[in-house]
Amino acid sequence: MKNEIESVRAAAELLHSKAEVETALDSMAQQINQLLADRNPLVLCVMNGGLVVAGQLLTRLTMPLTIDTINASRYHNKTVGEDVEWITKPRTSLKNRTVLLVDDILDAGITLAAIYDYCVEQGASSVYTAVLLDKDLPQDKPLTADFVGLKVVDRYVFGYGMDYKGYWRNADGIYACAGL
Repeated sequence: MKNEIESVRAAAELLHSKAEVETALDSMAQQINQLLADRNPLVLCVMNGGLVVAGQLLTRLTMPLTIDTINASRYHNKTVGEDVEWITKPRTSLKNRTVLLVDDILDAGITLAAIYDYCVEQGASSVYTAVLLDKDLPQDKPLTADFVGLKVVDRYVFGYGMDYKGYWRNADGIYACAGL
């Protein structure tokens, strides 16, 4: 497995540099700060992919906020999605709260839509979504993100929270796997 992981990284194509990602995060934060300044948002980090994005974004947000996590997955360290599996739900009540979901990528949108619906069912007064990447797909998605850092082509990507079989979430750029 180690050889596969190392060879994937070595053959990957850089799509967005660290500087491009940092600029995108600055822009997202500015938009979020303007819209949610007086809303006392609950920021829900969508684990595990949203961890890096949320960590980078939170230090740029200037309003009082609280944070929690939510974890639902379709990939389970694979490269193909399956059914949504609920792993962790937030401990903080969502009732009458403005919720900001922070995730790494809006791919097909199935997982993020399920999380969005869960927040509404739990009584959130409003739900916003922030994703570092929005993947350009030929089909419609079940939701559109409110805050998007960068658009990305329809390839399997990793870095800044996104992984290849559980690895390379820590890559400091957005990379596309060769041949996937």
